Amino acid sequence: MTPLPKNESQSLIDQAKAARRSAYAPYSKYLVGAALRTKSGKVFTGVNVENAAFPSSMCAERNAVFKAVSEGEREFASIAVVTKNGGSPCGACRQVLSEFGLDTIVLIADEEGKLLQETTVNDLLPGAFTPDHLLT
Repeated sequence: MTPLPKNESQSLIDQAKAARRSAYAPYSKYLVGAALRTKSGKVFTGVNVENAAFPSSMCAERNAVFKAVSEGEREFASIAVVTKNGGSPCGACRQVLSEFGLDTIVLIADEEGKLLQETTVNDLLPGAFTPDHLLT
């Protein structure tokens, strides 16, 4: 993995940090913001949206992915995730991200915007179940 240039990674982290302010987390109080850069250069943000019926909640990362896909984007370059303490994407988010490329760079930052980890979807989800597994 080639690390992102510092200005590029910080820009994406800053956008995720700004998005985080719109998160809806009245139950956990754990606000999450994500900013997803596509290979075409567009950025889609997402926030976590909780629901009293917990399984109906949506994570910030999947929110950003679904926004991008709904706009016709299918190839992702990088995603920044900002939480209070630099929490990593959950398993469901890792699986959704793997659908669109194991080489997607994942930036994990805290609420101050400090980059804590730079990795890839492949490193976060080794042995991912991908579309190739469905080929007969």
